[in-house]
Amino acid sequence: QVQLVESGGGLVQAGGSLRLSCGASGSISSINAMGWYRQAPGKQRELVAVITSGGITDYVESVKGRFTISRDNAKNTVFLQMNSLKPEDTNVYYCNADAGYGPQRSSYWGQGTQVTVSS
Repeated sequence: QVQLVESGGGLVQAGGSLRLSCGASGSISSINAMGWYRQAPGKQRELVAVITSGGITDYVESVKGRFTISRDNAKNTVFLQMNSLKPEDTNVYYCNADAGYGPQRSSYWGQGTQVTVSS
């Protein structure tokens, strides 16, 4: 089992920055990758950024060059630095951990944190 706790959301003006944090606890060694997703009301959850246990990162096209995902292994924490925020970035952001292998592979979610970007 992996537990995830997010923090760092809030209200910011367009062009501003926010940093989201996601602290992981539990079966940390089983984590393959961690990522951030976002979901607007009535829409499907969208992968925003992901970082593997080996440090490989990937981003959805709409945030490339503006968002940076990173991890502090010593603190079991993943960050999402969001710069040049746009109103369309307004969403609930969820931290995700992909853990385990084969039949034991599971996906864990944080509780979500609201990001609101005003124009």
